[in-house]
Amino acid sequence: MQDSRAAAFVTRLVLMAADAFIQFRVTPEEKALVRALAAREQITESVLVKQLLTTTLRSASLQGLQVTESVERPNRDSRLYVRLDPEDRMMLSDRAAARGMRSATYASVFLRAHLRNLTPIPKDELLALKRSISELRMLGSNLNQIAKALHQGDTARQPGLDDVRTMLRIAEALRDHFKALLIANERSWRQGHG
Repeated sequence: MQDSRAAAFVTRLVLMAADAFIQFRVTPEEKALVRALAAREQITESVLVKQLLTTTLRSASLQGLQVTESVERPNRDSRLYVRLDPEDRMMLSDRAAARGMRSATYASVFLRAHLRNLTPIPKDELLALKRSISELRMLGSNLNQIAKALHQGDTARQPGLDDVRTMLRIAEALRDHFKALLIANERSWRQGHG
């Protein structure tokens, strides 16, 4: 009876999609032993470790060990492993560094932006934009105070035409700068350039 339960358990394990990973570190000696045993059996190291795990799980099932965690629960911490050519890896590192990000974070953000058609703004750039918006808000507040004073007939210190033109140039330059920054940011994510 227990043998049939164990066989059914192992069959379920084999039939399930193999999309989960188990990773661990071993000593160089342990790695050499696994490599040697796998070579002797003429299988890969992964197949050998999987066979050993399956044997252990079958044994645990025979001893009545039950799975307490839902096997079908989605893993929110799932990882994607990608092999890159050394040159591509260097390009990824350079582009991530240009954005002030780690390579894995940059790759994740870039992939998400591509899949969801988003245009992310990196943290440092977003902070700079927020500071600039704050400066524009102060400039707008000053202009409102000047306009209010002019409407009330306050002639103590009226700004001259040059003052107003300077403030207008600053506001237009910031507007153009923000617009160019957002266009460049969107283009860089679309084309993959940092």
